[in-house]
Amino acid sequence: MNTAADRKLFLGARLKRLRRDLGLTQTAMAADLDVSPSYLNHIERNQRPVSAQLLLRLADTYDVDLRALNQGGAADEARLTEILTDPLFKGLSAPRHELVQLLEEAPGVADALLRLYQAFDDGRTRARAAAETGESPIETSPAEWVREYIQSRGNHFPELDQMGEALSDALSAEAPAHADGFEPAARHRLAARHDLGVRTLPAEVMVEWTRRYDLHRRRLLLSETLGPSSRAFAIAYQLALAEQGPALNALAEAANAPDAPTRSLLKVALTNTLAAATLMPYAPFQRAAEETRYDLARLQARFGVSYEQAAHRLTTLSRPTARGVPFFLMRVDQAGNISKRYAAGAFPFSRFGGACPRWRLHSAFRTPGRIVTQIIETPDGARWFTFARTVERQGHDGYDERHDLAVGLGCELRHAHRLAYAHGIDLQNPEVTPIGPACRLCHRHPCAERAAAPIDRPLAVDDWSKSVSPYPFGAA
Repeated sequence: MNTAADRKLFLGARLKRLRRDLGLTQTAMAADLDVSPSYLNHIERNQRPVSAQLLLRLADTYDVDLRALNQGGAADEARLTEILTDPLFKGLSAPRHELVQLLEEAPGVADALLRLYQAFDDGRTRARAAAETGESPIETSPAEWVREYIQSRGNHFPELDQMGEALSDALSAEAPAHADGFEPAARHRLAARHDLGVRTLPAEVMVEWTRRYDLHRRRLLLSETLGPSSRAFAIAYQLALAEQGPALNALAEAANAPDAPTRSLLKVALTNTLAAATLMPYAPFQRAAEETRYDLARLQARFGVSYEQAAHRLTTLSRPTARGVPFFLMRVDQAGNISKRYAAGAFPFSRFGGACPRWRLHSAFRTPGRIVTQIIETPDGARWFTFARTVERQGHDGYDERHDLAVGLGCELRHAHRLAYAHGIDLQNPEVTPIGPACRLCHRHPCAERAAAPIDRPLAVDDWSKSVSPYPFGAA
């Protein structure tokens, strides 16, 4: 039986795509990698596998994320398999070897198909909503577009990390006069360099706003409902705008957003990223994460941030020279609505639906504020270590008892030994919960938590028996 290490890697199309993205000829790349042009040509045509030595040389020469180069195919294969369960494709036969061939030989075409289906599925969802409400369907929402753009970048913006580190260093240099931490130094820098003051006002004055910039009086107004970490983040956000406004505008423009509202929302997302990179500068945060075994409570205390802020930052640690554990993150409310979905590496849940109800992210609401761990197994046999807990909505920081959001983090099981949350768990012989994608795509049976029958399977309901599943189904 072949192990993962024994399998040959044929990554010709991906290597060719990387070369073209870099603007290199085969001769130029071959010279950079110290191989012959004919050898590189054979690799690009999948006539030779990619050796481990060449992969390491690629990483050293071009700062390549080898996980994305090596693992992207499996993730894309799962996504293609998922969309082909749509009734739209009923009657079409697409065996696995054809999907693998498409991904290996034409990854650009596969990406185009995935994007096209995403646009189609979004439009279909909006059309259904419009039919129910009697309103006219709208185009892709700004939030959907921004979420897809951020994930297309692997949730990693090295230029913003560098800006954040530089700004953090500048604040640290001013720390002797402001030894009480980030907020006093940031307030001083806003006043001294940007003539901008910060005021905290009663909630009755701020009404719906937690943060608002008074352009005419050059004041950042903050609601008293903000706790320490949310207040620090709001100040970091304003400082990021003041220091790097033109650069943030340029990044938003370069993304080619479809309209002004989408571009504005993208700039907000990029500014949030820079604020996080300032509060949690990459190198110190990544080192602290490794030293504490990714203990979020300790990271919160060390950097003065909230649980969710630290959790989100963990999904961005993809610097080639200092990578963190490749986490995915999902945030839901008690109704199951997904408001965040990011990943530094692979993502085990349905891209075009929700999460499996058997994942304990949903049951975290039963134990507010406590970490709930679980090892899950997806239908492809992959295993993941996950942990989840409830958090308050932004702007409260625990000043009330509302735990109306849950944040789940997870990584491939092979990384779990690096996490404090896996202490005491037998990772060699773990208790595993089989899960599926969204119910409408899941073929696991029987399942008492099932909320809908698979869209590509007929219901199998009769008068004479009752299944533990509310939606028993037959074969395709």
